[in-house]
Amino acid sequence: MMHSLITTAKLKDVDPEASFADVLARIADYPASRPGQLLPWNWTPKATALPAAA
Repeated sequence: MMHSLITTAKLKDVDPEASFADVLARIADYPASRPGQLLPWNWTPKATALPAAA
């Protein structure tokens, strides 16, 4: 199963390590009704806050 997820991530030009790390960090607080959004073919990195311009 992991090989399939890694291969799919690579085919979708997604860094498997980055996506899995992000998914593991977010999954505890993620709505159980939307697990498909965390799969490699739907995953998007969580937006990071940009520092305010000084």
